[in-house]
Amino acid sequence: MYYSEYETEPREKRMKRKWKGVKDVLLEAEQSSGEFQTRLKDLGASARDFKNFDDYGKIPPLRKKDIIDMQAEHGLDWFLNCEPGKLGRIYQSPGPIFDPEGTEPDYWAWSEGFFAAGFRPGDLAQMTFSYHMTPAGLMLEEPLRDIGCAVIPAGPGNTAKQIEFLTQLPVTSFVGMTSYLKVIGQKAIAAGLDPKKDFHLKKAYVAAEPLSESLRKEVEEMFGITVRQGYGTADVGCIAYECMELGGMHLSNYRHVEICDPATGIPLPDGETGEVVVTPFFTDYPLVRLATGDLSAIDTSMCDCGRTARKITGWKGRADDTAKVKGQFIYPSQAGAVFQKYPQAANWQIRVTNPGGRDILTVAIETNDPIDIDKFGADFQAIMKLMPAVEIVALGAIPENAPKLVDERTYD
Repeated sequence: MYYSEYETEPREKRMKRKWKGVKDVLLEAEQSSGEFQTRLKDLGASARDFKNFDDYGKIPPLRKKDIIDMQAEHGLDWFLNCEPGKLGRIYQSPGPIFDPEGTEPDYWAWSEGFFAAGFRPGDLAQMTFSYHMTPAGLMLEEPLRDIGCAVIPAGPGNTAKQIEFLTQLPVTSFVGMTSYLKVIGQKAIAAGLDPKKDFHLKKAYVAAEPLSESLRKEVEEMFGITVRQGYGTADVGCIAYECMELGGMHLSNYRHVEICDPATGIPLPDGETGEVVVTPFFTDYPLVRLATGDLSAIDTSMCDCGRTARKITGWKGRADDTAKVKGQFIYPSQAGAVFQKYPQAANWQIRVTNPGGRDILTVAIETNDPIDIDKFGADFQAIMKLMPAVEIVALGAIPENAPKLVDERTYD
């Protein structure tokens, strides 16, 4: 069973349809987006100069860091083809960056991903992504409602309450981060519960962090469920999703996805690792070739599930100086705003590790004078949305030209 006819259409037909979607975005962006008008001016080109995907791949990608700077300078209106009040919602993600949402049904295009993961009418889903400011909770709830599922808007944290829902209600599906589902299972077991017998879970849909096969297996065995993942961003929604056959993530039928050279933005041959560049088929907020900073590769083999969309082979790291930790992007420039409050900090570095598969965020600080570690941690969390471990190190322990962010995580 499939959610839409697009999932099994011939690849050549799909690409023709997607080119029409891309052209609509190009023409609208040329008319209404100050950002894209600037890019066209720099190229000395017009939207109609781009006749095919080869031409399209020559347009310099738009980077999220640029969006942050441009929104701060010009305002959100500069990107839109409508007044902000005519949108459906406006969110704010770490960066900070505003994320507009239009009014079309299934705007973020997650429905086919949930359906491919086995979600069906009558499922009761426990949603553990945030509903506050960031789009994740509502972005992923609405497609579930479209399918015919009921949703518990549990949000993140409060693990005891999550366990209460899972034991007292017939919750069949979990939506959130795999690492958090593992925490729920561990705390349930510590409380004398058996997640296989005392919960009613059948499946989980996970996102917002890399999923190793060892973690998938551990959680599937802990709960006796299937775990499938989706891949997307707060800017564009769903980019790709797993089916029951696994072996990579099918590209969304509602976005054009390219794998590109991170330095030039030029598309790479299928199979080569490069940066994921996405054009969603939005016209109220037209985004032309948004560079995600994530690395992956295209797999052109056909899938046994019958879906004909090509796949990406999973997350292979970052192409820029950001990292995603517990679903939140860490921008060194944003962290710099925290350190402006602490002039006694001579140097600093953010380090991300994952011993035992659990993400740990550590801030190492060289100081000339003492720092209130608790106050610093609270200030960091207020801006970055994550509570760090704080490590005071000796002067000179951090090399002068060392990167401000070091991601030392490994995934099997």
